[in-house]
Amino acid sequence: MAVEIIMPKLGVDMQEGEIIEWKKAEGDSVKEGDILLEIMSDKTNMELEAEDSGTLLKITHPAGDVVPVTEVIGYIGAEGETLDELDVSVKEATAHLESAGLEVPKTVTAEVSSEQKTSLASDEYDVVVVGGGPAGYYAAIRAAQLGGKVAIVEKSEFGGTCLNVGCIPTKTYLKNAEILDGLKIAAGRGINLASTNYSIDMDKTVDFKNSVVKTLTGGVRGLLKANKVAIFDGLAQVNPDKTVTIGHQTIKGHSIILATGSKVSRINIPGIDSPRVLTSDDILDLREIPKSLAVMGGGVVGIELGLVWASYGVEVTVIEMADRIIPAMDKEVSQELQKILTKKGMTIKTSVGVSEIIDESNHLTLKLSNGETVQADKVLLSIGRVPQMKGLEKLDLAMDGNRIKVNAYQETSIPGIYAPGDVNGQKMLAHAAYRMGEVAAENALSGNHRKAKLEYTPAAVYTHPEVAMVGLTEEAAREQYGDVLIGKSSFSGNGRALASNEAQGFVKVIADSKYHEILGVHIIGPAAAELINEAATIMENELTVDEVAQAIHGHPTFSENMYEAFLDTIGEAIHNPPKK
Repeated sequence: MAVEIIMPKLGVDMQEGEIIEWKKAEGDSVKEGDILLEIMSDKTNMELEAEDSGTLLKITHPAGDVVPVTEVIGYIGAEGETLDELDVSVKEATAHLESAGLEVPKTVTAEVSSEQKTSLASDEYDVVVVGGGPAGYYAAIRAAQLGGKVAIVEKSEFGGTCLNVGCIPTKTYLKNAEILDGLKIAAGRGINLASTNYSIDMDKTVDFKNSVVKTLTGGVRGLLKANKVAIFDGLAQVNPDKTVTIGHQTIKGHSIILATGSKVSRINIPGIDSPRVLTSDDILDLREIPKSLAVMGGGVVGIELGLVWASYGVEVTVIEMADRIIPAMDKEVSQELQKILTKKGMTIKTSVGVSEIIDESNHLTLKLSNGETVQADKVLLSIGRVPQMKGLEKLDLAMDGNRIKVNAYQETSIPGIYAPGDVNGQKMLAHAAYRMGEVAAENALSGNHRKAKLEYTPAAVYTHPEVAMVGLTEEAAREQYGDVLIGKSSFSGNGRALASNEAQGFVKVIADSKYHEILGVHIIGPAAAELINEAATIMENELTVDEVAQAIHGHPTFSENMYEAFLDTIGEAIHNPPKK
């Protein structure tokens, strides 16, 4: 099937672009990544790369044309393929639409016409979204913005894992840990508190967390209503004919977006069903402070929640099967975080698993795979999350293990059914789900024309200090590129960090030695989760180290340290000693 080439939107204010030169002619073979054409907008020239391999079947706008953003300018397909009814010029297509009395769409993602809206039955929708988490509510609102008649079905609370039992509740608790760290250093900064004694009121802590969650989940429901999205409460049963049953009611969608999210992963070992073994969902509502907590899993959730309870004075032991905590992060960063958390009082055991949990009269005993035992009042099971498939049993979907298999357009093996977010397992992050939901909505309404590019999705761990990354780790970069450049800059020399008592950690930049392309950025230190967004933007726009070096960063700021790390890759960091 032919793939559209569209005029890209290169900036917020860009409305149109001029085609300067086509680098390929009709009939030429094209590989993904080849330069197709050169365009100009706002006096800035840019080369446009092919997003697919194949043959350049047709150019609908030659050099010299000024084209609105997102309008089709050509097609790529298989050799010998014809465009059939699409193989006409934009002017001819416009004439067909006008002669039929239909509104002419201005762009590929133009709004659904009023004629299409009125032709739908009361129980029929352009798009039915199943699931109200980040991917689902974002998809529903985006589809409504584009003029579609949209319905969304949610079985519990809007906001999904992130708002209800994930990102937001954990960050609320982690702020408490940060405040407690501040109290510990207050005297050294000349702040003499009336008393150094404090207590934790877990009822107030949980109630405050719940108020934050309620505010945000209510806000999502309000946004859906404001965008005239029809809301259905209940478990959705999705049928092969693209009907969706909620209780005794059935609705139909021309397209379906499955955004059912994920659920806590469990492990089948003796004793795992003890009521003292809590999931990450359970522990967020715990209203009593245990004396000790064993955390099964040293990933993001386990480390974040382990730190929360350690800050409350709980004896925390983390048990991780990999050779280090948060193994997806850069090894050097992971090791540095482990050192810091150990100093904060957490016990971390790596390269070991739990084989059995014994429920004693007043505590739990965990038998480890290396023969050791760990005793704890409570156990937190945090070994990850798996896709939530309830309600999708009737669909014969192609699967990748326990995940729904999707293509770059977020479409499943069933045409017209899309599956963005955690349910496809590509990037189980809320912000990645936002983008996948947006892409799925546009493709569901307007045909597959936009891909979800997730290569430069940032990730963060909200410990104190924070950890964040985007792109390749040093290990992966060396495996893929061989010789690479490494730049580092420590927060110990950063003025803002020193003034803030947050001079722990460093920024690490990995760059290609030939072109100085930035391959990865890794941060452990203050505001890492904020700083990484600048790095992601830099990498998405393919800036080299030399181009980043031309920017000016404000002083004193934490971000200066990242700038220094970029410069250090090429030996030009002012505040680092010369490279040997």
